[in-house]
Amino acid sequence: MKSYKTVEAFIEGNALWTPELEQLRKILTATTLEETVKWGAPCYTYEGKNLVGIGAFKSYFGLWFHLGALLSDDAQVLQNTLEGKTKALRQWRMASKKDIKARRSAPT
Repeated sequence: MKSYKTVEAFIEGNALWTPELEQLRKILTATTLEETVKWGAPCYTYEGKNLVGIGAFKSYFGLWFHLGALLSDDAQVLQNTLEGKTKALRQWRMASKKDIKARRSAPT
C-alpha cells in the first residue's frame, strides 16, 4: 500500500474509490474527531488516541476501527483481518457507495 502525506493525496491516489472516500471523510470530519495521517492513510483520533482509519484497496474500501473488538456489531460487518495477530482491530469492508450508511444519532 502506498504511503501518503495528506488526506487529500490519499483520496486522489485512490481514484477508483474517490467518491466513496470523500463520503467517508465527510462523515468523519462532521464529528469531534481530529483528522490526521498515520501510516500513510487517514486516521481519526480522540484525545490523541487512534479510533478509526480509512483504507482503500483494489476490490474494496473501508474503515479500520482500532478498538473494534469493543464495538457492538449487530449488523456483523466488522471482521478481524489478521486472525491470531490482532486482538482489537476490526475492519468494515465496503464495495460501493451504497454500503455507506451514516448513523444520525447514537443508539439508545
